[in-house]
Amino acid sequence: MSPNANTTPVRAMLVLGTRPEAIKLAPVVRAMAASPHFEPLVVSTGQHREMLQQMLELLQVEAKFELDVMRERQELSKLTARLVEGLGEVVHAERPDLVVVQGDTTSALTGALAAFYEHVPVAHVEAGLRTGVLDNPFPEELNRRLIGRIARWHFAPTPRAAGHLTAEGVPEAEVFVTGNTVIDNLLWVLEQGAGRDHFESNGRRRVLVTLHRRENQGDKMRAMGKALRRLADRGDVELVLPLHKSPAVREALLPELSGHTAIRIVEPLDYVDFSATLAGCDLVLTDSGGIQEEAPTLGKPALVLRTTTERPEAVEAGAAQLVGTEPHVILDAAMRLLDDDDAYRRMARAGNPFGDGHATARILAQLAEDFGVDADPVPAPAPLAVPQPEGPESYSTA
Repeated sequence: MSPNANTTPVRAMLVLGTRPEAIKLAPVVRAMAASPHFEPLVVSTGQHREMLQQMLELLQVEAKFELDVMRERQELSKLTARLVEGLGEVVHAERPDLVVVQGDTTSALTGALAAFYEHVPVAHVEAGLRTGVLDNPFPEELNRRLIGRIARWHFAPTPRAAGHLTAEGVPEAEVFVTGNTVIDNLLWVLEQGAGRDHFESNGRRRVLVTLHRRENQGDKMRAMGKALRRLADRGDVELVLPLHKSPAVREALLPELSGHTAIRIVEPLDYVDFSATLAGCDLVLTDSGGIQEEAPTLGKPALVLRTTTERPEAVEAGAAQLVGTEPHVILDAAMRLLDDDDAYRRMARAGNPFGDGHATARILAQLAEDFGVDADPVPAPAPLAVPQPEGPESYSTA
């Protein structure tokens, strides 16, 4: 140990409330809990309470604080107000050395705000993602931009994301390219050998579908449901759709997809089952953000059912295709990959631009250095390359 090293553990409050936040912060929590230099304090805001409880146990994450803020069909403004108040009370009482937030959810934004109001520095995991369109995705694009004005540590998953931040005026000394912690966690889960693949077919092509985004709900999602039914009509595919709990999602998709023998609608899968199902599929159709990062690691081509993406690296690498929300375009793109072996292989072999599984180690090493504690041995951080971001046309089908 260095003679000038701080021997007091760094108390880090980690805020999570949704399934993606839990997945991407779990490796950080586990690493902090295993280190003598950190004391993790996990706060669950409870937005995805039913999905979270069992998953946190599986991921070896223990929430010290749980908030009760959810109400049925709650307006976003009321949720935001409740979260700022509840998280502010925890920060005020615990006085952590820093608050860690992940991504672009309402819990991430309100966690950053609550810390700012209490003069506690913020570390932002998965910083710098941008679509260039303020309300798409809604409200995530605004959330991450606002967190970018608050945070002290910006842990960017890729050089492009780092470039967005420096272009917005964030000092280069506060931006760190780490890779994405979702890769760390996916590799950890698969190494455990846990989880059950929910596909049942033998010989049919396996298509995993996830749909939930606010901007896709309503008529757009109903139309996408019709396209999925036509895809299932091929007769040589099996679709598995873990159905989101949102009433708006269920109202849009169930009338279109129920009763088809080639479509398996299941309740939301826990993370280990979802990882096993992702590993077992041939093709992914999704409007999720995180799956765009996970699928390339496993060599699964992903069709992104959105008009914008804050993860253009996957598209540029050839591992994902941004197809938009028009039913005929979605259907044509899926048919092509199922029928054209060369096109499929090109996407499957594109590789993953989002990391090597060591993002967590890089994050902890930087925090340990800045708080003056001796870090455990870690891989050398990736070099900070900060190209100027391209225009919004790179992220949009428009």
